[in-house]
Amino acid sequence: MKQVWLGLIAAFLLVGCSSKIEDYQGVEPALHLDEFFVGDLVAYGMVQDRSGKVTQRFRAEIDASWEGANGVLDEVFYWDDGREQTRVWRLTKVADNTYIGTAGDVVGEARGTTAGNALHWVYQLEVPFRDGTISVTLDDWMFLLDENRLINKTEMRKFGFRVGDITIFIERKQAQ
Repeated sequence: MKQVWLGLIAAFLLVGCSSKIEDYQGVEPALHLDEFFVGDLVAYGMVQDRSGKVTQRFRAEIDASWEGANGVLDEVFYWDDGREQTRVWRLTKVADNTYIGTAGDVVGEARGTTAGNALHWVYQLEVPFRDGTISVTLDDWMFLLDENRLINKTEMRKFGFRVGDITIFIERKQAQ
């Protein structure tokens, strides 16, 4: 019984230690989605299961543009198993440091906030599973490294349980 209580206390303390977007206030360089997500970008990523094993890898080509408060990220994913997948994000800056986003496989809206070099948003995504799809919750963090590079770390959850992680490195394509 003592081990159960110690486990519950440790879990409670870990939940209390999770970072908040406010932790990044003032961290440079500042992330402005309408500045970083412009032009041609390329992304490299991996999906890991809950044990940490890499289960999928991908490369994505991103054509990004903004007009006023509205942005479009037209993404084409090339998966290591040969699949191709397209996702078109439609982003809207609704207030200072506050964004919403929609895409065909996003359930409802993604809602996010920026502070310093970070963006945090949470949303549900329909992902392929067996012969159909399932909805998973993505707890998504982006961190601007410099004007040309960004890291995206995402935790996937189903029924409140962590089922995997996604790590993505995004960079601006260099002029050829």
